[in-house]
Amino acid sequence: MKKVLSVACALCMTTAMLTGCGSSNNAGTAATGEAQNSAAASTTTEQASTATDAGTTLIALITMDSLDQHWVTLNEGAQKAAAELGVTVQFMAPNTKDDAQQIECVNNAVSAGAQAIIVAANGPDAISSALREASDAGVKLIYVDSPANVSAEATFSTDNNAAGKTAGEEMKKALADAGVTSGSIGIINVNAATDSCVMREEGFRSAFEGTDFELLETQYGEGDAAKSQSIAENYITQGVVGIFGCNEGSTTGAGNAIKASGKDNVIGVGFDKSDAILGLIDDGYLLCTMAQNPDVMGYEGVKAAVKAINGESLGGAVTDTGVSVLTKQQ
Repeated sequence: MKKVLSVACALCMTTAMLTGCGSSNNAGTAATGEAQNSAAASTTTEQASTATDAGTTLIALITMDSLDQHWVTLNEGAQKAAAELGVTVQFMAPNTKDDAQQIECVNNAVSAGAQAIIVAANGPDAISSALREASDAGVKLIYVDSPANVSAEATFSTDNNAAGKTAGEEMKKALADAGVTSGSIGIINVNAATDSCVMREEGFRSAFEGTDFELLETQYGEGDAAKSQSIAENYITQGVVGIFGCNEGSTTGAGNAIKASGKDNVIGVGFDKSDAILGLIDDGYLLCTMAQNPDVMGYEGVKAAVKAINGESLGGAVTDTGVSVLTKQQ
């Protein structure tokens, strides 16, 4: 399944009142339903209290949602580092990409006594006030995947602009190989705020500068595969020659739409790695996907958090965790 091209380029420590934010310190666990959320909240609060009372280092990992495989894999990397370093990492994830729930996760992490918060910001602005308050309270901040507009000890993410441009170059080459030198191309993004996805789109668009291709106005599917499929189906009806999905849900939706259309002349390129996406590539409905290294983000994020908690200055360093292009197995 892999042609690798190196490019340089869901736990919420909730109160009983909060629903929709699941919690776990295991990669595959996410509470579903009101009763499970309530139970998870109670368990988490007790675990956090026990950890801090015993002097154990407590780190909160807050991602955008609990659904995408990307975040599950990131948490797996974080838990691996936690086991090696003897610290507790609590995985915090809203059920959907919701600013209010993510802010609540930050506030609850601070209340629970987390010494550091590792966060993938849903948007750079919405969560900033809560993070600033956390920082003022002495909590160390580490960004993974997507930063907010508050200074952090360190950031571990993909060079999203470069990776987006690579995605564009892959599509452009496939179109050229098919003898297509002009036409319209659709773009499905999560929203207009998430920094990582915005940068991917900018990079993708830059790959087509100076060509005869028309890149249509971006449509937003909130990272939801079903919504993204509907958007992609509309693009296909308009006669696009290609569709770019900026994240896992967008890519899955685009591939499913191409599959449902029965057309073999629409090039689909996407971002992130999941079983569904890899299956769509193997079956020929997607050309390729830009696979990040979320496990590296989580692993290095925890290591950095522990260093910061122990007083080491990290200088706000930004580390590119890399990306690979995954295509159909030859």
